[in-house]
Amino acid sequence: MRLASRFAGPFLLVFLCVVASTNLFALHSRTPVKRQKATRRQVRHVRWNPVLKGSHESMLRQNAVINELQLPRIANEEELLSLEVRDELVPVSESRALRVSPRLDVTRRYCRRWTRQFLEDISEAYYHQFNKPLWVTSLVRTVEQQHRLRRHNRNAAPADGEITSSHLAGISVDFGKAPMLPRERRWFDRYVLELQQQGLVEAAEERRQACYHIMVSDKYEEWAANRKLEAPAAPETH
Repeated sequence: MRLASRFAGPFLLVFLCVVASTNLFALHSRTPVKRQKATRRQVRHVRWNPVLKGSHESMLRQNAVINELQLPRIANEEELLSLEVRDELVPVSESRALRVSPRLDVTRRYCRRWTRQFLEDISEAYYHQFNKPLWVTSLVRTVEQQHRLRRHNRNAAPADGEITSSHLAGISVDFGKAPMLPRERRWFDRYVLELQQQGLVEAAEERRQACYHIMVSDKYEEWAANRKLEAPAAPETH
């Protein structure tokens, strides 16, 4: 009995070591789990190809119109108010067909006479087609304002030089395109493109801002008047 007890301790220790090593081997001999490699998310790049394309040449043409008409680039608030008082800049009023962004200050809701005529014509045509108004987001600006705008919007046109913003002369308007459905944008593109092909406007669909920029030539006023004269008269009712 003493002999058996003498060997019992070492035997038990060896047995435990064998069991432990067997479990350890079983643990490490499991089939490794395959991990899927992370794949890069594919991003679809949509080519920017608007109907109304802006360009350096278009900016040059806009400034050529301003220079030909000898219009000032409005420097500051004082010059702006002076032009408004003298009716060289006329107010733009809201209607069923035209809305002005609440963010646009009352003193900025002005433009040249022929630009307002264009606004009224296109908004009425749009309303007749879709029974909803166009939204104006920008009209006249000052050089001071344009400098401030350039600080946080590098896409904005320069406030000086040969391609200054035509907003500084009060002949341009920006329309918000966010409220427009695709079919409404297509209609808008066709309407404005026809005028641009006749040299009456210079237009661009902005990429980084949700708007259309449109400069209106003073020739538009005469063209619109002639168009109304050529339109068939409504039949008389008795």
